[in-house]
Amino acid sequence: MARVFLLAGGNTGDVKRTLQAAQQLINARVGAVMRCSHRYESDPWGFEAAERFCNQALEVSTDLGPEEVLDACQAIERELGRNRAAEQVERAATGAAYTSRAIDIDILFYDDEAIATERLTVPHPRLSEREFALVPLAEIARTRRHPLTGRSVGEMLEALRAMKN
Repeated sequence: MARVFLLAGGNTGDVKRTLQAAQQLINARVGAVMRCSHRYESDPWGFEAAERFCNQALEVSTDLGPEEVLDACQAIERELGRNRAAEQVERAATGAAYTSRAIDIDILFYDDEAIATERLTVPHPRLSEREFALVPLAEIARTRRHPLTGRSVGEMLEALRAMKN
């Protein structure tokens, strides 16, 4: 059994209900949800939007391999209303790197593995720069260490906050 840490979030539609549905689907299709953080609101990161994001971290015990987890999460995103093609059109029109979305499920950690394939990079790239991910993750895995840097989630969050001040 592998331990996977996911971040689910979104900023359009009924986000609370979407996150609840995502957690249920993850539990059914990816593996048992062992812990989940509270939901945290944050401003959009990397683009402008009127709606704030709501994010939640999940710890999941799974028998699936990393790319199987990715496939399952992307299928859940589609089922819950994510349209990557429409997002790509909007990003091209606005020149922004990101856009609003109903749901996004990212793999932050997969056990203590470092994975770099054409489809998947884990730990999630730029995790240490993303307070919106570190805050909920720190609630459930503050002492978890990044397999490449050796820094704990709590240390990454403290360093990021110190840089902001």
